[in-house]
Amino acid sequence: MAKEGAQRAEETEQMIEKEGGREAAEGGAGGSLRAGDAKEMRAVVLSAFGGLNKLRVSKKAMPEPQEGELKIRVKACGLNFIDLMVRQGNIDNPPKTPLVPGFECSGIVEALGDSVKGFEIGDRVMAFVNYNAWAEVVCTPVEFVYKIPDDMSFSEAAAFPMNFVTAYMMLFEVANLREGMSVLVHSAGGGVGQAVAQLCSTIPNVTVFGTASSFKHEAIKNSVTHLFDRNADYVQEVKRISTDGVDIVLDCLCGENTGKGLSLLKPLGTYILYGSSNMVTGETKSFFSFAKSWWQVEKVNPIKLYEENKVIAGFSLLNLLFKQNRGGLIKGVMDKLLNLYNSKKIKPVVDSLWALEEVKEAMQRIHDRGNIGKLVLDVEKAPTPLMANDSTETSEAGEEEEDHEGDNENKERMPFIQ
Repeated sequence: MAKEGAQRAEETEQMIEKEGGREAAEGGAGGSLRAGDAKEMRAVVLSAFGGLNKLRVSKKAMPEPQEGELKIRVKACGLNFIDLMVRQGNIDNPPKTPLVPGFECSGIVEALGDSVKGFEIGDRVMAFVNYNAWAEVVCTPVEFVYKIPDDMSFSEAAAFPMNFVTAYMMLFEVANLREGMSVLVHSAGGGVGQAVAQLCSTIPNVTVFGTASSFKHEAIKNSVTHLFDRNADYVQEVKRISTDGVDIVLDCLCGENTGKGLSLLKPLGTYILYGSSNMVTGETKSFFSFAKSWWQVEKVNPIKLYEENKVIAGFSLLNLLFKQNRGGLIKGVMDKLLNLYNSKKIKPVVDSLWALEEVKEAMQRIHDRGNIGKLVLDVEKAPTPLMANDSTETSEAGEEEEDHEGDNENKERMPFIQ
């Protein structure tokens, strides 16, 4: 019976997603679903890679937990810059569409798969999900799920895993941050940037250099030691303050900033690349932007690294979790981070809450680098009527359009904001 039920659920999902989910968006499942099919849920569906018009809220068959999985009734979902890149298909080996985006969420445990231990129905949790997070219900392996502290809200919990684990791993596991060191972080006003600043404050005498759009400076000026405009010559500004440069560079931009970051490293310093937002210039994927960004990357000479005593590294949390099977390592990091949260030493910064139907507008805010901290999709939030109408209908207008506001030159320097 269980096998037959799973087969029916799969058939239901295929019918709902037929024609890119258009039928579900325009008229719901209607009479096309047979009696006895799986329960349905709302989810953000990406029908194909491209612009914002490829996103809509549709009905999908509700998943059930397999062995070793938890079923979570989602309350909030994190929205990250990587989700924008996924939407464009601007990642290595993108999955097939249609798909439900999203890699992190928070909610309440609704059911337990076989052999699951350590959790009970009703537990408040946050979790990593290998896609499918932007939905009312998700299922994910127990190793990617963590209990939420009593005083942490669901929106804070949705803003916590990606940003703080990324920041912690880079600072302490890769770069070995210690007392008296200095750190340069780009996009200091974003979710990762603010997490980096907070974690650096837990170590004595750490100097934090940050770059951010000028309109964010007033809001974040107290979180970093020295703050520079993202369009300024930050290399000279850093060297004016610290002649020898910095110990750690956290680069989410790539392109020409790679060479700049390496030039700023002190001997035994560590440069870490964890994003490549300079490849994202318009609403859809641009081969020109991709080529330009990589052309600007300074070619790394291993002999030069040897002579200058410098370290270059990369960090991808999602690959570490889902491709390299380091869930146990991440759990240890989460335990340390939750201790810091319970000690009131760190706290996720939530920029704003958006309904599922407002996902296009939320994603545009990230694209326009307008956020300070994390954008969160609130599953229970009622959408603004105009936004709801826009996000539940399919429009092919403007599919190939890449620039909406501002000129191309400004978009070429779009920072990686999480």
